[in-house]
Amino acid sequence: MSDLEALREAARTAYVFTLPLIEIATTRGRGLAVGSPMNTFGHMRNLADHTSRKVTTPNNDTYYSTAQVDLSGGPVTLTVPPSGDRYLSVQFMDAYSNTFALIGTRTTGGEGGTYTLVGPEEALAPGPRIVRAPTRHVWVLARVLVEGPHDSAAAKAVQTGLSMQGPAVPDPGVFASRGADWKAYLSSAAELMRLNPPPATDGVMLRRMAPLGLEAFDPERFTPQEAAAIAEGLEQGRQFGRNSAGLTGSSFVDGWSYPDARLGNFGQNYALRAAVAVGGLAALPPEEAMYMRAEGDLPRALFDGLRNWRLHFPAGSQIPVDSFWSLSLYEATEDGQFFFSRNDLNRFAIGDRTQGLAYNPDGSLDIWIGAASPGPERESNWLPAPESPFALYMRAYLPRPELLEGRWRLPPVEPA
Repeated sequence: MSDLEALREAARTAYVFTLPLIEIATTRGRGLAVGSPMNTFGHMRNLADHTSRKVTTPNNDTYYSTAQVDLSGGPVTLTVPPSGDRYLSVQFMDAYSNTFALIGTRTTGGEGGTYTLVGPEEALAPGPRIVRAPTRHVWVLARVLVEGPHDSAAAKAVQTGLSMQGPAVPDPGVFASRGADWKAYLSSAAELMRLNPPPATDGVMLRRMAPLGLEAFDPERFTPQEAAAIAEGLEQGRQFGRNSAGLTGSSFVDGWSYPDARLGNFGQNYALRAAVAVGGLAALPPEEAMYMRAEGDLPRALFDGLRNWRLHFPAGSQIPVDSFWSLSLYEATEDGQFFFSRNDLNRFAIGDRTQGLAYNPDGSLDIWIGAASPGPERESNWLPAPESPFALYMRAYLPRPELLEGRWRLPPVEPA
C-alpha cells in the first residue's frame, strides 16, 4: 500500500470510528446553545413533532430529559424518581455512543433512588448505586411514557423528579460537524479522542488511523497530494455512513428488518456504531426497546408517499411487549436522517395507546398509512404520510422473549 493509499484508508477509518464522538458533541453543542449547562438535566416538556430536529428518529411516545455530563471535575449525583407502573428509562451513553448502564422500569423497577456517576479514573469504592463511566463525557437520556393528553401532567410530575447535582465545569467548546472539511473534522475528532481516550480493545482501528497522527494532529504537515488523499478518504467514510443500515439490519424478513443484537452496545462493530450515529443516535439496546423498519417500494427501503398502505394484524396477533408499541412515520433527509413530517392531524405515531384506535369485529387491527384520508370511519386508525418518500419504524418497548428471539414476526406493510 502506497503512502497516499494508507492516508486515504486512515481517513476513511477515522471517519467511521469517530463519527459517534462528533455526533454526540454536536448534540451537546445544540443543548448549550439553548441554555442547558453541563451536569444538569434539561426537560423537554412536549412530545417530539415535526419541528424536533435535534436528534434523528425521535419518538412521539415519551417525554425526554437530557443531561450532558463532564466527569473531569468529579462525580455527579443523579436522582431518579419512583415511576410505579409508568415506563421510565434512564440511559447512560459514553462518548462513543455505547450504552453502558440503564436505570428504570426493566432494570431497577419503579422504585427510584439516588445514584453516583463517576469517571473512568475516579477512586471510589464500588457499590450498588455507583455507576462508572468509561469516558469523561457522558450523555444521560431519560424517557418517561405519556399515555395521552390526559396523562401529560402526571408524566411531567415524574419527569420533574429527575435531577442531577455535580460540580460546575466549563463548556467543552464547539466542535466540527460531520459535514466539515477534513482539517476541521479531524482536528475536532483528535481533540475529542484526547478528552475521551478509546479502550485498548480498539487497538486495531487505532493502528489503521496511525498515518494521520491524531495523537498530535497537525493538518499543515501534509503535502497537497496527501491532503487530497485524506479528503478523499473522509468522503468515502461519509458515503458509507449515508448508505449503511442504522437502527435495523439491511436484510428484511416478511417486509421488516430487525435490530442487531449489538445495537447500543457496539463492541468492535464500528460500522454499525457509525450508521446508528447518523440514523438512530441514542438508540436503546434491544432488550429495552426493539426498533423494526418496514421495507418500502423505493430505494433505501422508503415508501412512495403517493400510494396508500395498510398494516394488518390478524386477530390474536398483537405485538408481544411488556410495555407498549408504536408505529412512527418519518420523512427522509438526503444525508440519511429521519424526522417527523408535518400533517393536519398532528399525528406522528400510532400505537396501542392511541385514543380511539378501532379494532375490527373479529379482533383484528388495520392501520391505514398514506397522504390521503382513508375516510371518516377509518381516520382513528390513520397514520398520515407526506406525498414524498417516507420511512416506517415500529418500536416495541420491553419486548418479550418471542420477539427478542425472532419467534414472533410483524406482518408486512402492503398496498391498500
